[in-house]
Amino acid sequence: MCPMLRVWGSLLALSSLVFGQTAARAPQSAGGAAMAQKAITLAQSGHCDEALPLLKKSIRQIPNADLRKQAALTGVNCAMTHNAHYDALEFLTVLSRDFPRDPEALYAATHAYSDLSLRASQDLAREAPFSYQVHLLNAEALELQGKWDEAATEYRKILDINPLLPGIHARLGRALLSRQQPPPEIVAQAKKNFEQELDIDPRNATAEYVVGQLAQDANDLSSAIRHFTRATKIDTGFSEAYLGLGTALVSAKRFAEAIPPLESYEKMAPDSPTGHYQLALAYTGVGRKEDANRQAALQRETAESLEKVRRRVAEGLLQQQGQGSQSSEPH
Repeated sequence: MCPMLRVWGSLLALSSLVFGQTAARAPQSAGGAAMAQKAITLAQSGHCDEALPLLKKSIRQIPNADLRKQAALTGVNCAMTHNAHYDALEFLTVLSRDFPRDPEALYAATHAYSDLSLRASQDLAREAPFSYQVHLLNAEALELQGKWDEAATEYRKILDINPLLPGIHARLGRALLSRQQPPPEIVAQAKKNFEQELDIDPRNATAEYVVGQLAQDANDLSSAIRHFTRATKIDTGFSEAYLGLGTALVSAKRFAEAIPPLESYEKMAPDSPTGHYQLALAYTGVGRKEDANRQAALQRETAESLEKVRRRVAEGLLQQQGQGSQSSEPH
């Protein structure tokens, strides 16, 4: 057979195969769309129980994006309002994957996940009312409300149940330090809790960092350097630990040692005025004047940029407040 005829025959066979696959997919896609439209109509007429199985079956076969979003939103609504809460997860997955920036999808997801969280917490309180997890949920909720003393009480209850539970001493320490202007005795309690956390979990980079920061605040630079160094080794992506280490080394006038961690921090947080400032000090300390001047210039630029952002945010808040007060005035 002529080579050209063989090539032509192969192309014909390939096109037939592709056409056959496309033809096989087309009815399925069309059927999925028709099934979804039927399900949406059923849901709109109050028949969610009938609509939900059809939506679950068709949601991944809908080629049209608008229809797919409508089907997913309908599925979330039906599942959440008809006690089929966990059926909503499949529709939420479609929304988050295919419509990650859509405000309607994000709004629906916000409410659905909130409702699922509430239901799970109610199940936990009913099934295990005396478990440490109930106290943990209570503590987290109190922290969100800024009720630090109450949250600390809940964390202490957890430690009464299991004093060696990883993470709880650190959470208690955080709650103690989050109080407005905590007195020295509370700071001492917090430090002790972070140190106890490290006894339980020596790989806790956050606890190492906080203990280092507390040591630096107390001007105990050798201890601060030791803890910051451990934090950077435990978590090589912990940017603030590199800044803390570099800052402590600069304060101790160990400028050459300060440069590597500060350069690492600069790569992770190039828009940080503090990082540029500390690096300028370190470069100055070792006589690298050009590098120091460059960092000083970057410090000024990033500080000005940050101030502009703050002004824009403040102006936006003031504008919103003004609009709110106008809308609340009687007409």
